Amino acid sequence: MLMNTSGIETIAAIATAPGEGAVSIVRVSGPGSLAIADRLFKGKAPLPSFRPGGSFVHGLLEGPAGVTDEVILLIYRAPHSYTREDAVEIQGHGGSAAAKRILRAVLDAGARLAEPGEFTKRAFLSGRIDLVQAEAVLDLIRARTDRAAQAALEQLNGRLSGAFNALYDKTLVACGDLESTLDFSEDELPATLMADVALKLKSIRAEFKRLLDSWDEGHVLREGASVAIAGRPNVGKSTLLNALLGKERAIVTPLAGTTRDTIEEQITIDGYLVRICDTAGLRDSSCLIEQDGIRRARELVLQSDLIIYVVDGSLPFSQEDRDHLARLQKHKTIIVINKSDISINETVKPLASDWSVRYISAARSEGLEDLKKGIIEHLGVREGIPHHAVISERHRHLLISAHKDIVEAGLILSRAEADPTLAASRLRMALETLGTVTGRIYHEELLNNIFSRFCIGK
Repeated sequence: MLMNTSGIETIAAIATAPGEGAVSIVRVSGPGSLAIADRLFKGKAPLPSFRPGGSFVHGLLEGPAGVTDEVILLIYRAPHSYTREDAVEIQGHGGSAAAKRILRAVLDAGARLAEPGEFTKRAFLSGRIDLVQAEAVLDLIRARTDRAAQAALEQLNGRLSGAFNALYDKTLVACGDLESTLDFSEDELPATLMADVALKLKSIRAEFKRLLDSWDEGHVLREGASVAIAGRPNVGKSTLLNALLGKERAIVTPLAGTTRDTIEEQITIDGYLVRICDTAGLRDSSCLIEQDGIRRARELVLQSDLIIYVVDGSLPFSQEDRDHLARLQKHKTIIVINKSDISINETVKPLASDWSVRYISAARSEGLEDLKKGIIEHLGVREGIPHHAVISERHRHLLISAHKDIVEAGLILSRAEADPTLAASRLRMALETLGTVTGRIYHEELLNNIFSRFCIGK
């Protein structure tokens, strides 16, 4: 279906990254895009506006100051474009100056500079994609691993949207069933109707749980996992960081307190981005500089997705270690027994029954693969490239809100004197929230919040 183009401005922006390159692309979209191409493009007849969609032609781009660049012009006819509008792409020589010259000529010819994400916003408003797919475009651009890119593609292809739409439709049916009871008196209500609705709500809650459970993986895929290496001084924390990185990043000395500030680096484990941070050794210190480093270490440990607590396995397990571990959560902590190539003190061994424990020799890079496997297991993610879509923080927030209304509707129906009107009201609230996820229901503030994170030209 063609868009109503009345009142819609024609927009333009540079679509390629800044810097040197073989080709630069200026994207133009809107009802005036072909007329602008007619005014600027000099090449073989016919004019661009007389050419079919999907064609491209070589020629010169000539602005008010003369020839701007030698270009290739690509022509898109509505609705067969990214925005479902008439559009052109102008491919010129690479480099910032060449791209800016082309863009300036296009703006002088009547286009307006696009806002961040405005092309994708128009794709959403035209019905080409929904909000979940629009967010996937940004996820794909920002993906730093194959896993993240694959998950973004699954979302862009509609797999996550399909799950949300199915959830919306099931909730809509349950709500419709309840609202249909409003036309009956109590003695006329079908005997099994309330029980049937209750069963549907149970199935809907299970689907909510499945989607919410994917957030941990989605968080790690999109943002990377934060992993803090903590422990007392001189237990091998910096040596472990260097071993995981495969390079000498942190200074290692026999002196306690060598690391006084956090050192953060990124590694990829099984396709997941991991931001791993070495911290100052935890101890009492009279040095003000070291005290500040220890304070930062404690704060980072609390904020991290996972803590690797390093213990010197050749020494007796200390009361200090016990005190530090008492402040940590077992489900997000791996105890690493270092120097296992020397010997393991008997007082350390009982830890294995209570905590997740890995034995390594950081100096010899032994046991690192087992540790990496443990990191992936604790992050709650799966092995291999994902063939499923995972929710984002925005989706999670809205799902939690909608789920509360679903649960409340079920509780209302479970009472001795069930009130279908009140339960249906709760389900309508859940539907409104679910509609906001995919953009069935939206407001300008929501769109601005999502698309302002995009780069100009996308």
